[in-house]
Amino acid sequence: LQLNASDDRGIDIVRGPILSFASTRTIFKKGFKLVILDEADAMTQDAQNALRRVIEKFTENTRFCLICNYLSKIIPALQSRCTRFRFGPLTPELMVPRLQHVIQEEGVDVSEDGMKALVTLSSGDMRRALNILQSTSMAFGKVTEESVYTCTGHPLKSDIANILDWMLNQDFSTAYRKIMELKTLKGLALQDILTEIHLFVHRVDFPPSIRIQLLIKLADIEYRLAAGTSEKIQLSSLVAAFQVTRDLVVAEA
Repeated sequence: LQLNASDDRGIDIVRGPILSFASTRTIFKKGFKLVILDEADAMTQDAQNALRRVIEKFTENTRFCLICNYLSKIIPALQSRCTRFRFGPLTPELMVPRLQHVIQEEGVDVSEDGMKALVTLSSGDMRRALNILQSTSMAFGKVTEESVYTCTGHPLKSDIANILDWMLNQDFSTAYRKIMELKTLKGLALQDILTEIHLFVHRVDFPPSIRIQLLIKLADIEYRLAAGTSEKIQLSSLVAAFQVTRDLVVAEA
């Protein structure tokens, strides 16, 4: 018996179908019945409490498998009756062979940098990697790094390098104008630009004290963006933060 979050899994279902499924035994077959509750963290407290007794009572012939994203949303009483298995994101070594198998079976044209981009952008989520692969293949035919980034609306590494270069080497209004043009042309979100720039900041050789100040500024901008502020004003703030950093570096040198 498998129930998903889209099914009704209130207290009545636990006392009805789940209970009747778990309580009946198979006469001629050995082995266990299996109840799978996917996205169990979406179940109400009452339903989880009702499930407690069912799990205990029919442990001889039924096994329960609860799948969830947030362990904290499962009541402690249920947690104590289960064995926990944690599944982390997949490593590239595990993802690449599976992706290559799909690519071979489907006859998709994928370049080497395209494969790297798929693995990077999916960040350990196999379903996401396959979705990106499918959408890119349908939209562009050939899956390259550029087509993958364009399809997902993610800024290219070269674009981020340009943005960083403008912010550190151009005057304020030129840098702001150029970034704004690039954002409009490629339909980039400031949130994505900020995330990518953050990775670059760690690679650029800034003095520690200056880097710390810059990272605090980036964190503030990200927080304000999450609160739903204007992207234009936050972009000005981002450019300003880098200009201040540049002046500090020059002053220190």
